[in-house]
Amino acid sequence: MLYPLKFKPILKDKIWGGNKLHTLLNKSKASDKCGESWEISGVQNEISVVTNGKLKNNNLQELIDIYMGDLVGDKVYEKFGIEFPLLIKFIDANDVLSIQVHPDNDLAKERHNAYGKTEMWYIIEAEKNSELISGFNKKTSKKEYTANLNNNTLKNILNHEKVNKNDVFYIPSGRVHAIGSGILLAEIQQTSDVTYRIYDWNRKDDNGNLRELHTDMAIDAIDYNFYDSYKTDYCIKNDKTSKIIHCEYFNTNIIDLSKSLEKDYNLIDSFVIYMCIEGSFSINYSNSNIKVDKGETILIPAVLKNISLETTEQTKILEVYIH
Repeated sequence: MLYPLKFKPILKDKIWGGNKLHTLLNKSKASDKCGESWEISGVQNEISVVTNGKLKNNNLQELIDIYMGDLVGDKVYEKFGIEFPLLIKFIDANDVLSIQVHPDNDLAKERHNAYGKTEMWYIIEAEKNSELISGFNKKTSKKEYTANLNNNTLKNILNHEKVNKNDVFYIPSGRVHAIGSGILLAEIQQTSDVTYRIYDWNRKDDNGNLRELHTDMAIDAIDYNFYDSYKTDYCIKNDKTSKIIHCEYFNTNIIDLSKSLEKDYNLIDSFVIYMCIEGSFSINYSNSNIKVDKGETILIPAVLKNISLETTEQTKILEVYIH
């Protein structure tokens, strides 16, 4: 019988990382330079390993191979096979990240035999005056973009957004972006580790080397259009499931919980992921229950269609699945 699965976080130290994964999200093994916690990963050589119950120490790919649609959903298994289609992370940006872009599916397949990367960010905490970069502040062109890049004035044509707790940003493939300093966020993305780094603020690593840039590869991957809004508006309803972003690669909702809530997934042919970003809650299923604390992520197998969520404190949960 499948049950809700917890996984060992894959912790990654980064040149821009900090200590919030440890201090705010309870990752006890995270260092003071930890930038990312890969919560659920199907990226090759970085496959998540179960930490709870009778399936402990099995990795996610092995379990999909055995349980197929019962674990991930029949439609998901049919499309992706044993490759888990989403990469779920927490990110702590103590310093600004590089300006980068991700290719779309077609370009990533052609160049890397990989999927492209569309992603979204949910801001868990933001220090005062924190900002991020998403897209351009006016319509531009390859020629204008290249001139600004070569003149070291790229940031002048990029869209800078002030960031507050609970903000959401959707980052489709092709959108130039960078997370600014002082931001802790949850990231939901396609399973892909293809990133083109455009500009890295001329900083050097611990060995005194500049990090590799991919400026030539990025040029054909960028969406040069201007958009009226780069931040996602959404509305939270108490003790209900509220939609944040639904796109072809993932659906993400937020559950603002202060009491028990029944969840019926009979109309969803997919696994469901919960990320606990505030408070804590219990999942009741098949005469059993499991507790999920702030900073924990849990995978609900597709075969579990009726569960209930219970809490004794104000709790916020990101709910993610494929539709």
